[in-house]
Amino acid sequence: MNIRRVSFAHPDAVKLNDQVQAEYALRYEDEGDATYLDPAMFDPPSGLYLIAYDERDRPVATGGWRGHDEETEEGYLAGDAELKRMYVVKEARGLGLARRILAALEEDARMAGRTRMVLETGDRQPEAVALYTSSGYEPAAKFGYYRHHEASLCFAKSL
Repeated sequence: MNIRRVSFAHPDAVKLNDQVQAEYALRYEDEGDATYLDPAMFDPPSGLYLIAYDERDRPVATGGWRGHDEETEEGYLAGDAELKRMYVVKEARGLGLARRILAALEEDARMAGRTRMVLETGDRQPEAVALYTSSGYEPAAKFGYYRHHEASLCFAKSL
């Protein structure tokens, strides 16, 4: 596997984002994640977007972080790095790709001076919850676009 830094606007990022959105829509019986994401939010040094490619150079996993520089009414704190669009295609699940991308994102956010990694997932994503809790994330006060939704689960980890 080869993990590369790309723009959130890269065609492979768009393709994988469409796939994860379809999975969200299926799991939650809605239109997918409505959180607004601008590709510039993932530009270093205020963010990072990664894609893992397999041995045939196919994009198979993705994830990114975006920074928050001040406390907001949505519940973000100054210094937060927020995980977004963590996803592994079905054929590549169980290979440890999400864990590798997560570790790389945490390290990059730490090196960028971020103090806390936060994420929001949902109660219909038990695989995500298992990944994050086994990686040291703890339940946190709700934040972000879905902070008022019952299905929303928020986690945080000090960097």
